[in-house]
Amino acid sequence: MFFDQDFEQLSTERPTGQQKDPEQVLHEVFGYETFRPLQGDIIREVVEGRDALVLMPTGGGKSLCYQVPALVRPGTAIVVSPLIALMQDQVAALRELGVRAAYLNSTMDFEQARATEYALTTGELDLLYCAPERLIQPRTIDLLHRVSISLFAIDEAHCVSQWGHDFRSDYLQLSMLAGQFPGIPRIALTATADERTRKEIAERLSLTGARHFVSGFDRPNIQYRISPKTNANKQLLSFINGEHEGDCGIVYCLSRNKVEATARMLADKGYNALPYHAGLSAEDRANHQERFLREDGIIIVATIAFGMGIDKPDVRFVAHLDLPKSLEAYYQETGRAGRDGKASTAWMVYGLQDVIKLRQMLEASQGTDHFKRIERQKLDAMLGLCEVTGCRRQVLLNYFGDQLEEPCGNCDTCQTPPETWDGTLAVQKALSCVYRTGQRFGVTYLIDVLRGSENERIIQSGHNQVSTYGIGTELSTNEWKSVFRQLVANGYLRADPEGYGALQLTEKCRPLLKGAESIQLRKDPVVKSESRGSKGRKPSGSEIRDQITDQAGWEALRACRKALAEQQGVPPYVIFHDATLFDMLERRPATLEELSEVNGVGAAKLEKYGEVFLETLASLN
Repeated sequence: MFFDQDFEQLSTERPTGQQKDPEQVLHEVFGYETFRPLQGDIIREVVEGRDALVLMPTGGGKSLCYQVPALVRPGTAIVVSPLIALMQDQVAALRELGVRAAYLNSTMDFEQARATEYALTTGELDLLYCAPERLIQPRTIDLLHRVSISLFAIDEAHCVSQWGHDFRSDYLQLSMLAGQFPGIPRIALTATADERTRKEIAERLSLTGARHFVSGFDRPNIQYRISPKTNANKQLLSFINGEHEGDCGIVYCLSRNKVEATARMLADKGYNALPYHAGLSAEDRANHQERFLREDGIIIVATIAFGMGIDKPDVRFVAHLDLPKSLEAYYQETGRAGRDGKASTAWMVYGLQDVIKLRQMLEASQGTDHFKRIERQKLDAMLGLCEVTGCRRQVLLNYFGDQLEEPCGNCDTCQTPPETWDGTLAVQKALSCVYRTGQRFGVTYLIDVLRGSENERIIQSGHNQVSTYGIGTELSTNEWKSVFRQLVANGYLRADPEGYGALQLTEKCRPLLKGAESIQLRKDPVVKSESRGSKGRKPSGSEIRDQITDQAGWEALRACRKALAEQQGVPPYVIFHDATLFDMLERRPATLEELSEVNGVGAAKLEKYGEVFLETLASLN
């Protein structure tokens, strides 16, 4: 298993944190001086026995919102978590802090599960993580009725929403907690939910009376960049080589085959790249995820099956080689970068075929007309982010009801504002060509007609005789691709729902064809041979390294951390985050008391690792 629950090493005494206030617990257990915005208010709400619905961005500190109350209120906190890897990761981190935490999931054999249940019934646990499908079993409910429960925390609560991108049917039954355990506070948490989804979460989890805490969705340390797709592999390599050499990252692809091909391509170029998708064996998925968590410089190439709840703090980039289906999915996936608050990049390339493929998948789905209408709106919002000429961050935040008054200055459209051009005439030519050729052909064929190609297929079909043949020689093939991409993205053309990639006119294009409207199009940037990122931008992975004046000392502390992590069988960041090591190096503490003032060093870690790190620091002098 990822983490072996050894209850013999846990104290049977509840930490004295039960009688302390939340600020004391934060400092003594977690090693932090102050709560982040909203954390204190949320924690006091739950400590006082009231329900809460929390929306907080990835990396914003959601976990502390139930972990601190769990150590203040009497009894055991029950945490509903959707993924085995997530609960194992969090339990490992909590136990390193001296917190009595455990989990119940399908990886455990009978004896392990029985030992955990015994620890629960004898009051030896502060937090128990449990999968929703396990929690809703009658046997588990009966077990919980026999113990003292401090609170229920429902993590990744967007899984309850049928409009969400991670819908889990087991979450729908969690509303029964309100009836089964009246008087016990419940806190639902998610990083991603628009207003419709927030309302649905509250209704489906019987939290309509809960106070809502909505933190700002902005992740200012993440730079958002979206480019037209020309040669995805070449663009990805240029991006990583230029800005993220040696960094840890995630690359998302839509299909399993593309995941495998991209991982092989990166590996052939010398990168530690591993595939992750549902077609791999459970053993391979677990192994690849464990390497990603524990090793430096690993790049995971994955479908959306990877990443929910992953707590790795130093993911420096998230790259998309295919267009996500919604802004919720995009925000959730890009949010896995830069959880430590350091500069990171959300990079994506997308093209016309992405738009066509997603629209065809949507129309071919078995959903109701209402469902399809909502999904079209979500896809349109995603496309709007791709084609926007203003600040991307403002568009992204506005979607979630969060306002950014000024352009962010840290997205590609802010740093290099895109040019626009009057595309009215070109658009009329393109739309007319679709009509004149019978609305039966894809973009490549249409461009060939517009540019007057003499290929055999056009001649045989007689389309070298239509009025639009050869009238588009003023634009290059790539420029015409940009025109068609924007027409599809903005709803003037649609992909044939029957497939085959044929483009068809929509009612929206009528005013353009009649000359009653004009249209401004984005001018795609010229693709350079190698991109070093946006103007003035340093490779984000080097941010901490650039601040380090004692490189030998930094490497010594990292080596110490790695050795301890291997001994404990946990990822290095579970011992200490990079930010904590950096603070050590800056402060150079010489005593345990001085070390206790380092950000991120709590009482348990001070006792367990303090002397080892002090020896390492002393050896640097």
